[in-house]
Amino acid sequence: MVMKRLLMVFGLLASLAQPVQAQDAQQIIRQAMDHYRGVTSYSEMTMTIQRADWTRSMTMQAWTQGDDETLVRVVEPRKDAGNGTLTLDGNMWTYTPKINRVIRIPSSMMGQNWMGSDFSNKDISKNTDVIDQYDHSLLETREQDGHTVYVIESVPHEEAAVVWGKEVFTVRDDWVLLEQQFWDQDNQLVKTLRAREIQMMSGRAVATVMRMAREEKPGEWTELTTAEVEFDIDLPGNLFTLSNLRNPRQ
Repeated sequence: MVMKRLLMVFGLLASLAQPVQAQDAQQIIRQAMDHYRGVTSYSEMTMTIQRADWTRSMTMQAWTQGDDETLVRVVEPRKDAGNGTLTLDGNMWTYTPKINRVIRIPSSMMGQNWMGSDFSNKDISKNTDVIDQYDHSLLETREQDGHTVYVIESVPHEEAAVVWGKEVFTVRDDWVLLEQQFWDQDNQLVKTLRAREIQMMSGRAVATVMRMAREEKPGEWTELTTAEVEFDIDLPGNLFTLSNLRNPRQ
């Protein structure tokens, strides 16, 4: 009887010691995306684009709400100020003050580069379609810097209208996305997003510096540096609208 009780206790302790490992790969991806979006969020960041013969930077503000509402607005430099991108219910629009036009981005152009960077329109939208439109498999679990790290391969459903042949995510046990690889339909690695710095901001660990680099041009990259972020805040009801995209009130 004593031995049986000991075995039961050990079994309970083992299950409590491994709560994260019991979650499936899809849930880990969901947790990572919820982590960097929050229920709502506001952030200020700088995007630096490095090319062989030039470098330029832009300062931006970004708001998110739920899975499919994102607004990004350029603040500096002056020549780009006011450029904005709105994602709402799976659709994306851009606004350019110079021509005073709101343009809808068709799904066929979601894979194109955003404002000359290595981030695509879809990357900037922080789209979460990968959660439901891909099949997810846990490839590896390892210990790294005092954390458990999960490597997950995500392959799109056959009918999914996506650009990539697969994506590979590396996620820490506090849900920080350490790396995201983008592979084409021929199983060739095209580009990789990597966390270069992680800090505590707004009560959670945040990858404050993220670099996107293409395999074919290792000396060229785009880096996003987050200066400020707030999660789970109240946002005005008219924020994610075409009217606000054109005539900012926030």
